[in-house]
Amino acid sequence: MTVVGEPGAITAELAALVERRRPSAAVRRSWASTEPFVAGERVPLEGDEADSWRGAATGYVYRAASADLALVAATLAGAYALGWLPTTTQAIPALIAGATFLVAVGVGHGYDGKSVGDGPRELQAVLRAGVAAVVVPGLATAFTAHPLPRLMLAVVATVLTVVGLLCRQLQRRGLHGARRNGLAMTRTLVVGDADSVHRTIEGLRSSSHYGYRVVGICLPSVNDRPPQDGVPLLGALADVVQVAYDYRVEAVVVAGSELAGDALRRLSWALGRAGADLVVAPGLVEVLGPRVSVRPTVGLSLLEVQTVPPRRRLLAKSLLDRLVGGALMLAATPVILAAALAVRVTSRGPVFFRQARIGIDGRPFTMIKLRSMYRDAEERKAALLSQNQGNGLLFKMRDDPRITPVGKVLRRFSVDELPQLWNVVRGDMSLVGPRPPLPSEVDGYQDQVFRRLHVRPGLTGLWQVSGRSDLSWDESVRLDLRYVDNWSVAMDLLILWKTGRAVLGSAGAY
Repeated sequence: MTVVGEPGAITAELAALVERRRPSAAVRRSWASTEPFVAGERVPLEGDEADSWRGAATGYVYRAASADLALVAATLAGAYALGWLPTTTQAIPALIAGATFLVAVGVGHGYDGKSVGDGPRELQAVLRAGVAAVVVPGLATAFTAHPLPRLMLAVVATVLTVVGLLCRQLQRRGLHGARRNGLAMTRTLVVGDADSVHRTIEGLRSSSHYGYRVVGICLPSVNDRPPQDGVPLLGALADVVQVAYDYRVEAVVVAGSELAGDALRRLSWALGRAGADLVVAPGLVEVLGPRVSVRPTVGLSLLEVQTVPPRRRLLAKSLLDRLVGGALMLAATPVILAAALAVRVTSRGPVFFRQARIGIDGRPFTMIKLRSMYRDAEERKAALLSQNQGNGLLFKMRDDPRITPVGKVLRRFSVDELPQLWNVVRGDMSLVGPRPPLPSEVDGYQDQVFRRLHVRPGLTGLWQVSGRSDLSWDESVRLDLRYVDNWSVAMDLLILWKTGRAVLGSAGAY
């Protein structure tokens, strides 16, 4: 073969030939053929490895559907027992609401084996079903002579939604517990170059609750040195389909740029015959669902990343902060007053602690907390710097001698943070967001850490519900940047829900 061009140049045809000819473990077979792998005896599975999510998903869906059906029946029976359905005319909208709820959960993929177990999609299916349980009966009665019992319908839909969410949350917690023990996992093969494979394996292992168990890897060549992850090298890129069949792989994750274009397309055909799903890691770090959409064009699927959140989402977040923040502040007022009295009686100094913090886009504001330390805490800090147990720029000590006895109790249950609700109502802070940094901390920021200032700081956030002070500085920054890049109202509600559990458990609070 003659290569025309500058010395050392290589044509696309020759590059493709070299790519196909890299050493593999088995005889090469065309991924576009009707037999892309050799069917025969497979590698035996033993113990927990025989348990997979594909088998466990059926039971999960069955339990979820049974719970929803029982919930609808119990809710309608309760409405009847309370005398809310005295006549057939009034019972019809309630029956329509119950049936609509079940159908809407199904339409929203709430009973889909590939969607269940995934928090946002599963919970969104229940939320939308709750809305449909009000809307559909209302539309049905609008075209008939049946009256619409609005209060009864609202109560029934609310009970179905709230209890349905609680049931799904309990079921997911059980699933996550099983996955921590290596059960109900998707048998996964990661393919690509060694560096990309290594990063992908680390990411999948750090989030075991998503249910990916890496059983092996495939590198460009069987002679390539595999990363030191304890995962066996099962073949080269040319062996992917055969390995997927032999090892009963349920998902193949393609990382890096070794496979793209037509090769990736042919691989999807072949994996369909092998019974495995194809998952492509696009290389976008920490960019999640709300910002990503696929835009089809001529012969291509373009991945579009949203760079600015839509105005309606910003307005919804602001409305959530003001309304929920105001309601929480009213509800917390008795607790704040009781805590303030305890602070006043047990130690000298002001009841409230005011401190300059940095808000959105670097704007300073005064943050308010209940005082949990002795009034000379700042003067004593310099002598304690050598005992710092914090992460990065943060100063933390598990047994900080500057904290008062009452302050320890306040911090354990985050009561000292409640006055910050006033900052939320004022607009200085949000209910959910990155931790509000000190000016001295911002002075030490480098490069991408400044991205934390792109949104309003929050009363709670991803780092608070993921370990709080137990996290390293890098992990705290990573979680904050993930939130800034992917926040949504649904994510805020989920974080608020998890905050209650984190506070009650007092994990990482000191």
